[in-house]
This record gives sequence, C-alpha cells and structure tokens, in this order.
Amino acid sequence: MSSITSSCYSSLILKKKESRINGGFNLQYNEPKAIETVQMPASSVAYKPKAVKCGRVRAMASPAVSAPKRATDPKKRIVITGMGLVSVFGSDIDKFYNKLLEGQSGITLIDRFDASSYAVRFAGQIRDFSSEGYIDGKNDRHLDDCWKYCLVAGKRALEDANLGQQVLDTVSLLIDGQNEDRCLGWVRHGGSKVFTDAVEALVQRGYKKISPFFVPYTITNMGSALLAINTGLMGPCYSISTACATANYCFYAAANHIRRGEADIMVAGGTEAFISAIGVGGFIACRALSQRNDEYEKASRPWDKNRDGFVIGEGSGVLVMESLEHALKRGSPIIAEYLGGAVTCDAHHMTDPRADGLGVSSCMVKSLVDAGVSPEEVNYINAHATSTLAGDLAEVNAIKKVFKDTSEIKMNGTKSMIGHGLGAAGGLEAIATIKAITTGWLHPTINQHDLEPQVTIDTVPNVKKQHEVNVGISNSFGFGGHNSVVVFAPYKP
Repeated sequence: MSSITSSCYSSLILKKKESRINGGFNLQYNEPKAIETVQMPASSVAYKPKAVKCGRVRAMASPAVSAPKRATDPKKRIVITGMGLVSVFGSDIDKFYNKLLEGQSGITLIDRFDASSYAVRFAGQIRDFSSEGYIDGKNDRHLDDCWKYCLVAGKRALEDANLGQQVLDTVSLLIDGQNEDRCLGWVRHGGSKVFTDAVEALVQRGYKKISPFFVPYTITNMGSALLAINTGLMGPCYSISTACATANYCFYAAANHIRRGEADIMVAGGTEAFISAIGVGGFIACRALSQRNDEYEKASRPWDKNRDGFVIGEGSGVLVMESLEHALKRGSPIIAEYLGGAVTCDAHHMTDPRADGLGVSSCMVKSLVDAGVSPEEVNYINAHATSTLAGDLAEVNAIKKVFKDTSEIKMNGTKSMIGHGLGAAGGLEAIATIKAITTGWLHPTINQHDLEPQVTIDTVPNVKKQHEVNVGISNSFGFGGHNSVVVFAPYKP
C-alpha cells in the first residue's frame, strides 16, 4: 500500500531504578550493552564472497508442528483488562456490540466532502463524534480526526482497565512495593485531512500558508506521541507499517514485549480516518470499492455471489494487554485472555491475495502454535471478509486447509455492518471477537442472500446466534500481502 496508507506501532518503556532518591524514584533507561566484535587474525585469508543471483523462492507450506501446551507462567500469560473504541455506532463498547448483534448497518451517504460526482458516494462514516473530556479545546480544533479517535479510544481503554489519569499521574507506578515497567503501544493510519489541507494551501495560496501543524500531524509516530504527552508516559517510539493488518501486528508485538519481561502493560490498537476526497478517490482508482450507490446499506456483503468490493470505514479500536501476574497484583478485572498470534507475508502481489491462501493458512497455523492450541479447539473465526471478489474466497480456502472439520466452527464478518476500518479494522474486530467470548452471542454477517458454493462454513447469516466460544481467532490482512492472526479465549484462572 502507498505511503499515505502506512500505519505505525509505537512503544513507550519506562523503567525505574530500585534505589530511592530524596523520597522518590530515580527514573532511568536501560542502556544497550556494547556488542563485542570478533577480529580475524592478520594471517587469515580474506574472504571473497561468490556472486549469487537473487531468484524467486518457491512458496512452501509451513510444516505441521504439534501445538505446545498453553502458557502457565503468570508472567507470560497475557490478559485483556481494558478496551476502548470509536466507531460508527459510537464510543460505548456495549452499544457498539449490541448494534452488531441487531444486524444494523452503519453505512450511510458521505457528507464530509462533496462526493456527488464520485463513483462511490457512501461509507462507514462516523457522525456526532465528541471528544469532550478527552481532548482540550486547542487540540480539538487542530487535530485530524485520526488523532482524535486515537486519543479518545486510548483513554477510554485505560479507564476501562482502571488506569485513569489519576493513576497515570503517579509516575512512579508503585504497586505493592515493587517497581513497574510500563509500555505503551499504538497504531496510526491517516492524517489525510491535514495533508489535503496543506496541499490545497500550497497550490492556491503558496507555501507560506501551510499550517505549522502540517508536519507533526502527518508523521506516523504522532498518534502514540500525543497519547504519551497526554498521559505522561515516556520512552522510545518505533513504527510498523502493514496496511490493514497493522492492528493485529501490534497486538502480536505488544504481547511479545510482555512475554519477554520488557513490560507489564501494553496499550495497542488501530486508528483510521481516511474518508476524505483523496482517500475515497484513491480507493476508487484501485477499483477496490463497492459501487452499489442505490442500496449502500447492502453494499458490504462478504461471501455473497453479488459482492462487488469493500466499503470504506473509519474509527479506532484499542486493547489494554497485561501480564496475568500484574493484573492480579493490582486487582484488575480480567475480560479475556490473549493466547497468541502470528504474522506472515504472501510474497505475491501488491493488492491481490494468493488464490491458494498459502500465506494466510501458514499464518493461522503459526498463531495456533504460538497460542498452544490445536485446530480442533477453535470454534469461532472473526474473518477478514472485506467483500472483495478475490479476498473472501482466498481466506475461506486458507481456513479449510487449517481446519479439516469445520462443522463446529462459526465464522462472521464484522465489516458487513461497519465497513472496512483499514488501519482500525483489526482493533475494532478484536473487540468484537472478545465481546463474542464474553457474551456468548455472535453477531450476524448481514446481506447474506446468495452464498458462494465454496463457503460451507456457518457464516451466521443475517441473524445473531448464541454460541459458547472455546477459542476464537481474528484475521486481518493488508495490501502488500501482510497477514496477521490473533487468538483469544475466555479467561480461566
């Protein structure tokens, strides 16, 4: 995907020195150790590498690996203690999921810009969004919606985890006399309005009229930076860019930070606000969007024979991920458990998936190995299911390779109601997956009227179903062939 649709994952790590200084804590970063270099003896013969041509590697399936037992170490078990979102159905998680259970479409006509001449005039556009109580007036006036969604969803997730500002203000983060490591992760994908406004200013009025906020509000690390500035956490930031798979990549990376003992808490998720003239126009040029303007609420129809592309959406979805040991220590309510995840690449095409689903099936296998579960334990899949001609069936082909018996599996498509959230998709769908686990109800895949014959898995068509989830997986795939899968389950002490 082009640079305008790149995403980022950032982390902040704060370490505290054990000794007290003047009644407080001396905050410091662990310095990297020097890498010892090995020098060859002077008499050694100089190595001359042979010229080797770089050819294409033949694609191969991942070898079958017996799933190990699930993690039992409380330091390495990872639980979800908070969730936050901004969506087309509002910012309340229960309301969001109830709308999904009702099978309500959030797709409407675009009014953010004049789309009357566009081939596509509808989207999963957020309306009546309020940042009151989360963003100060000055920032609210200048920030791109992408960053507003990021800040609101992030702060709501922290509140949900009982980590409100009153806790974050105590920078020492002392619990039961033990020093904490705290880590914050974030994803962004957007800043398109700030970019568009700057281009218009340059063309129409000259470079002196470009906003001073242009550069800081369009660089990819700013989402996590703003949340850090607002919460007082400090540390290094870095980025991961994997298009619409990015949020899951971040959950996977965040979990690994915790498992390696580098952090006790991670805040990770996705944010997106790309419903703009250039954003919609760009996806029209890619021929990726549905053009069902006459019945836009029925446009997103995963696995249906008459699907004609995805519907662009927006929002933000955030999880607070925490080591079980740390969550129990501070008495936090536990929502669900993160068991594992994986990431792979198709190595195939910029926008089209592999028809054989090899990259995706490999990713699912690796995620189950990382989670320590067998395919037979999985009975729910929140599918990527964008409603594209190639993507929907490629994913189904991959699922059938991994799960030989799909009779007990339910699979649904959240995008049928809220559209494709792009950078936010994985975050929003992870929350939908976790709500399915905690409520025992699966939301429907709406607009299912003429199912593709290859789709023999129960897609929960049009009406919600009661279903006790044993293990659920959430798939997210992005342009460039980036694949990601995360695995969740009910928390069991």
